[in-house]
Amino acid sequence: MTSARSQSLMLGLIGVLVFLATWEVIGTYRLAGLTWPPLSTVLAFLSTPAKLPLFGRAAAATFTSVGIGYLCGGFGGLVLALVSHLIAPVRPGLDRLIAVIHAVPSIALAPLLIVLASADVTPPIISGLGVGYIFYVAATSGLATAGASHRDLFAVLGAGRLSTALRLDLPSALPAIASAMKLSVPIAFIGAIIGEWFGASRGLGLLIVSAMQNFQIPLLWSAVLITAVASLSMFALFSLLERLVQERMR
Repeated sequence: MTSARSQSLMLGLIGVLVFLATWEVIGTYRLAGLTWPPLSTVLAFLSTPAKLPLFGRAAAATFTSVGIGYLCGGFGGLVLALVSHLIAPVRPGLDRLIAVIHAVPSIALAPLLIVLASADVTPPIISGLGVGYIFYVAATSGLATAGASHRDLFAVLGAGRLSTALRLDLPSALPAIASAMKLSVPIAFIGAIIGEWFGASRGLGLLIVSAMQNFQIPLLWSAVLITAVASLSMFALFSLLERLVQERMR
């Protein structure tokens, strides 16, 4: 098992190095035109002392939106999944409501949210809606995974529906919830970035749009690189958590 993990980690590391080397070669020899800078140029621009406060403020705004959207969306999705599990008659309605909200494209929803709320509140809302959908779907299916024999045991012991849900169904759903935590990370970042495109006063999304419109290529790639690294780092962290939960619940 350890050897397999080491091999997987080594292959992943090699893949990352090949990707970075390919990025550098394409940019150096202009194989994709002037809009594809070498990785070294992007890193040099990113590490310029004069630019650090700009990136720091933008990253702080975006990460705050991602954090708020992730926590609120995850908590809301779990609560709705638990309500759907406990109160069977409301389940079809909740399923349809969640599906309808998720079916509305974020890029169409953002202008409405800006009108109804404000430009700075829109990024965490869009982020939270996407995260809530993932948590709801995963938790709904995870809450139904407890075995019939365990349910019979809880019934014989006189456990109520709420007690059974909290002490049996919710622990059984932990692997699915851990998977939702991992899969929601990119959704949270995408939602926050899209929300910032539509007029937020700060954030990496605003920086990306501004750099694109003014043809500031190194600034554009730097903002994208920060977003990608942050998203991938959180994804890797929650992948590790998911593996630990699955091994514990096996």
